[in-house]
Amino acid sequence: MAAADKNVLGLLNGLARRTYFGENEITDDFLHQELFNEVSQDDFVAMLKRYEVLMKNIVSADMDFNQLEAFLTSQTKKREGALTLEQAGAFMKFWKVQKTKIHESLVQKSSWNKRIKDMSWRIDVKTQARHLEQLNSPVAIVEMQLEDRTAGNNTVSFI
Repeated sequence: MAAADKNVLGLLNGLARRTYFGENEITDDFLHQELFNEVSQDDFVAMLKRYEVLMKNIVSADMDFNQLEAFLTSQTKKREGALTLEQAGAFMKFWKVQKTKIHESLVQKSSWNKRIKDMSWRIDVKTQARHLEQLNSPVAIVEMQLEDRTAGNNTVSFI
């Protein structure tokens, strides 16, 4: 991977950290100075906006790798502002590493109530009872472990 491609990968990682992981100290100026210092400010802003749009398209569609490959191929065949094959490769490498992390971050941000962390169930048969009619009657037991972003974990049982 060439140095320019590593810079593209670094830019994508910086954008993801700022956009999806809440690292607000990563600014446009920081990314410009660290990765593309030789590029003019106007060209960098245009490139940054383009990569942000491409990344948002990829993330919002939660693309698998076949979809991503088709999408990036279409982006390399555009007449104006086409991605190079190296830049498309950087996008592929970025998505391979970050897909799960970004997905988990978005799920975490979008859930505001409790969610089911684990669930188990079983069927028991009563072998002891006060009344004969209650013997050998099946009972379903369901346990759900709920996770709350603020309060921790709770377990709820249904019998």
